[in-house]
Amino acid sequence: MVRGSGDDLFAAAAAERLRERTPLAARLRPRSLDEIVGQDHLLGPGRPLRRLIEADRLSSVILWGPPGTGKTTLARLVASTTRQSFVELSAVTATVKDVREVIAAARSRLGEQGRGTILFLDEVHRFNRAQQDALLPAVEEGLLVLIGATTENPHFEVNPPLMSRSTLFRLHPLDTDALTELVRRGLAAEGADADPDAVAHLAARSAGDGRHALTGTEVAVALAAARGEPVHVTLADAEAATDAKAVVYGRDGHYDIASAFIKSIRGSDADAGLYWLARMLEAGEDPRFIARRLVILASEDIGMADSTALLVAEAAAAAVDRVGLPEAALNLAHAVVHLATAPKSNRVTVALSRARADARAAGAGEVPLHLRDAHYRGAAALGHGRGYVYPHDRPEGWAEQIHRPAEVADHVYYEPSAHGAEAELHRRWPGHGDRPDEAHPGGSSGGPDELA
Repeated sequence: MVRGSGDDLFAAAAAERLRERTPLAARLRPRSLDEIVGQDHLLGPGRPLRRLIEADRLSSVILWGPPGTGKTTLARLVASTTRQSFVELSAVTATVKDVREVIAAARSRLGEQGRGTILFLDEVHRFNRAQQDALLPAVEEGLLVLIGATTENPHFEVNPPLMSRSTLFRLHPLDTDALTELVRRGLAAEGADADPDAVAHLAARSAGDGRHALTGTEVAVALAAARGEPVHVTLADAEAATDAKAVVYGRDGHYDIASAFIKSIRGSDADAGLYWLARMLEAGEDPRFIARRLVILASEDIGMADSTALLVAEAAAAAVDRVGLPEAALNLAHAVVHLATAPKSNRVTVALSRARADARAAGAGEVPLHLRDAHYRGAAALGHGRGYVYPHDRPEGWAEQIHRPAEVADHVYYEPSAHGAEAELHRRWPGHGDRPDEAHPGGSSGGPDELA
């Protein structure tokens, strides 16, 4: 009981400390491009967006990325470096009247002062069609340079004419190194230090969101400060700040659990797949790593037995980027159950391995003359295309002819299994018919481990 009272006291002291200060994320907002963490593909030395900003030659752009990846920060850095006037609106509260007032002011400013105007429109996807249409003429004539920020796919949410007049830059979720750097900056700004596992936990639980990382750091520091000086953040502080228990495993554990995860799904055990998924998520595993493994498994272990498996896995991977944790955990779970319960076939994997072996051994095999390009002048004289049979000229839509170099013309790579949708291919595939699948009983042809 006494311990509970003490915990409440520390929590109250931490809350009071937070109320008295400007949020850490606001205090650490970068003041130059060099201070931005992540997005090196756009802002690294010589990269396109950096060059446009530094030269003050930015044309209309759409910044698309998950929350906390730097969209607003980038726009405000443009405001601090441009010679043009900078106006900021939020699509959540702005009306068509507001847009027209900005356009009128921009026209007056250009005529009276010769200065252009940059309009930063946050959450541009929240603008309805009428609002976007009101903005379009000013963007078309160059009266306004638009910087639109959105967390939603702009191809679906932004008018095509507005999209066609803007350059799309995609911002990625921050990786572990970038998030760790943000946590360390936050600790330094707060005059605190932390245990390495506390730093790792704060970074891991931020799901690619830099603002989330700094908010978690600020709360953890406040909890630690309530105990007095010096301020030292422990793993318990980090867990309390993120409302998530750290399930720590080392480098070996990472690979062991990932292996168990894949082998459980390969083994059609949906419950085991969900268990290992939960273990990884609770340990703060990068959800993009999980999603990548599912996309690979969909072709490696299911393949043509259920081609929708790849679509489901790819959709889950897209959801991780678009939605982020914690909600995207549902999309990952959906994919795990679909893949685990799908019929299994590794015939695509085996076929590729066999084809690669031949490509390495007989890679110099000549393209048969009848398959060579016959569309340029002089090709016919060389015999290119001679003897080629166009399959669509045949009633059955298929013609028997050789499509590989002579050295490998009779080698078999892909042999459909009798599982799932592949069973129909097995039935009608040339050379199979009703023949029993003697070479690979049960629809399996070698374990994927031999190909890893």
